[in-house]
Amino acid sequence: MRALIIKLHLMIAAFFAPVLLMVALSGGLYLFGQKGQTERTALELPSELTLSELTPTPEEAVSNLLQTIDPDFDFEYLKVSGDLLITRPTSNTYYEINRSRGDLTVTKVDPDWIKALVELHKGHGPTSFKQFQKIMAFGLLFIVLSGLWLGLTAKNLRNNTLLTSFSGLIVFLILAFF
Repeated sequence: MRALIIKLHLMIAAFFAPVLLMVALSGGLYLFGQKGQTERTALELPSELTLSELTPTPEEAVSNLLQTIDPDFDFEYLKVSGDLLITRPTSNTYYEINRSRGDLTVTKVDPDWIKALVELHKGHGPTSFKQFQKIMAFGLLFIVLSGLWLGLTAKNLRNNTLLTSFSGLIVFLILAFF
């Protein structure tokens, strides 16, 4: 049984290593103030172009609008924040549609690679990647818990595992709550 857990621990860790490194890199860069950049391009709209309120959903209205601007563009879902509509995922080129004060403005937004990684980290990527991240969360739990179990069940590692785990818990509690 122990050999199986070691093998699973190593295989799952190796499988998720690329995305875990991406999460560590993007999170670290973000915390150090490197949040990435976007190139924003305000688009000139024909005066007769509107965001139709007659369509059943905002998604359909935005889709119809963007078909006239960028027929090849497709989005998975829409974030609505007041008068601002943002196509998602935002880890790739996306559009912001602002409909404040009766005016309609459309901005094309291109994230650089750091901003794209940060957006993936935040869960603003493609739906399939978000599903993968959910699976990865369980994988990470397995990696950590199996590593602890392996350390605690190995007689020669038990004391070091207990000491370092307890130390990590104390540091976490102090930094997070005091």
